[in-house]
Amino acid sequence: MTNNVLVHSIRSALHSAADAERGRGAQAYMKSDMPSLGVRVPEVRKIVKAAAKQFPATSPDDLRQAVLELWRNAEAREERYAAIDLTGLRMVTKDLQMLPVYEEIIRTGAWWDLVDGVAHRICGLLLAHRSTMTPTLLQWSRDDDMWIRRAAITAQLGAKSETDSGLLEAVISSNLSDNEFFIRKAIGWALREYSKTEPAWVKAFVSSNAATMSPLSTREALRLLQST
Repeated sequence: MTNNVLVHSIRSALHSAADAERGRGAQAYMKSDMPSLGVRVPEVRKIVKAAAKQFPATSPDDLRQAVLELWRNAEAREERYAAIDLTGLRMVTKDLQMLPVYEEIIRTGAWWDLVDGVAHRICGLLLAHRSTMTPTLLQWSRDDDMWIRRAAITAQLGAKSETDSGLLEAVISSNLSDNEFFIRKAIGWALREYSKTEPAWVKAFVSSNAATMSPLSTREALRLLQST
């Protein structure tokens, strides 16, 4: 099948580009049990792009299988980065059947680089399928899994003027009392990005939640607004 050839091509190219010394440093930086090959992210993307062009997936399902094969059987972190890069191919960017794939990546990846890697993908699904994705993200914002909740908060990072402010308020409000660093950072990040589009809304939100919002979230949210 095409996905087997595609996956093999990506894996072979990644291992050929490996840098053991850089890999040890990357693994330590990520605090990961999974080894790193030491291949820089831009190079991973270049490898994935070339392989996908040479061995194009024949269908969305074919591509999903390739993503899951790379993800589930990864022996190095860059293989997981490559799996995430494959989800950016046009044939699946608006495909709701990718949602379970993203959820698996988030739950099993369970670290910021992997979780945040699919944030823009989830945003694309939201913009294309609001009636389905809005209740899903509201549910995610109350999930027991901290990384799923982070994904709900960061899901509109690329939405700009298409941001659903009601949804943003709801997913953040569900997590304002959380003491987890990665949740507090996500809240500040999401608000900071939206402040580029709706600074008054962000200022008003921070002000009305001053009693419960953490100093970290507040500082991050207002970072671009201090002089305005």
